Amino acid sequence: MRKVHRSAVIRKPHPWGTPPWTVDFRPVPSDLPDHVDFAIVGGGFSGLSAAAWLRRFAPGRSILVLESASLGDGASGRTGGMALAETAAGDLPGLGDVLAGYKKILRALRIDSRLRLPGVWELGRSAPVTERGPVGKNSPISWSDAGELKVVRLVPGGTMDPGKVLAGLARAAENAGAQIVEHAEVRSLDFSNLLRLRVRHNFRGRILQKEIRAGQVLLATNAFSLELSGLRAAMPKLTFALATAPLSAAQLKAIGLSSRRPFYTVDLPYLWGRLLESNGVLFGAGLVPPYVGAPSRFPLGDGSSKNASRDLHCYDVRRGQSADRLGWLENRVRHLHPVLASVRITHRWGGPILLTEKMRPVFRHHPGNKQVVILAGYNGHGVALSVYLGKWAAEALLARRALPSW
Repeated sequence: MRKVHRSAVIRKPHPWGTPPWTVDFRPVPSDLPDHVDFAIVGGGFSGLSAAAWLRRFAPGRSILVLESASLGDGASGRTGGMALAETAAGDLPGLGDVLAGYKKILRALRIDSRLRLPGVWELGRSAPVTERGPVGKNSPISWSDAGELKVVRLVPGGTMDPGKVLAGLARAAENAGAQIVEHAEVRSLDFSNLLRLRVRHNFRGRILQKEIRAGQVLLATNAFSLELSGLRAAMPKLTFALATAPLSAAQLKAIGLSSRRPFYTVDLPYLWGRLLESNGVLFGAGLVPPYVGAPSRFPLGDGSSKNASRDLHCYDVRRGQSADRLGWLENRVRHLHPVLASVRITHRWGGPILLTEKMRPVFRHHPGNKQVVILAGYNGHGVALSVYLGKWAAEALLARRALPSW
């Protein structure tokens, strides 16, 4: 940040741009403790959900959430807000009903999420067929995008406001007694019998070094700190989205989005999107570093160095590959339908995504110590799943429930 005059403070533009969500919660500034029962690394959907439920299940235990930047700077604050069922790999053994569990958690924690679940359109470029029979000429969507995009079927899901959910989870965790500390980066983790986290904390402009002892640790950093979590086979990418100015009811009807159902394609080139409360439309697609490899091996590709870049902080949506990808996305959107040819673009941004083997989430003990649990790798399915599995992680840390065998 840079100061202007005495009272005003202007934040520098984030290199990944600004999404149309706001997080209206900042944790109470505090010193780092010497010891906690549970340390949670990562202040996104997963970590904050786990923190809130740990305090609910075990109100006498101490919980510390360490966020290396500000709440919302990672995937949770930069998602498009599409809530989907199951995982990116489909239903997994013992998973349960993700959307029903998500609704129940939001209700229990009294979070105003703006959650709506009207279903999600799957779009395809081949003959559209649904479980209810052929759509054919009755498809509500008919767009031009490497072929004619039409509705294939309706699947469970909907939309929410990521900023409200993130703030609501953080508020619920802090109100329950969890300590949340921003700008506290875990630089290393000692996996000996007594877990020690070495933390670099930017506290009121001073850089402090601290070693914290923890009984158990949850690593919920997703696309970051892969060395810490040992996820060497997973691949972090930056993915992109843009939002338009509000459209009229007639324009929404013309492009087939009057039902307010979000959408995603089932074939490549990939495209997803949704309506905002303002009646602007959000579209998303594109990866940096780009995918290299045969389509049949997506997302892990051939394991080449071109696919293995780990530091996403080097990308800036205003220049280079990221700007090119956003330009490519905007060009696609303007050619989908005449209504979108001249619509004003109000937001352009990117957000991290972690691609894993067989698109399965990682939810297991760390090989270095059984008292450390890793929860990450949602492959674009994390909006509901991360909060749902965050509660499961809290139960697992308290030995109330076993981890899955995915």
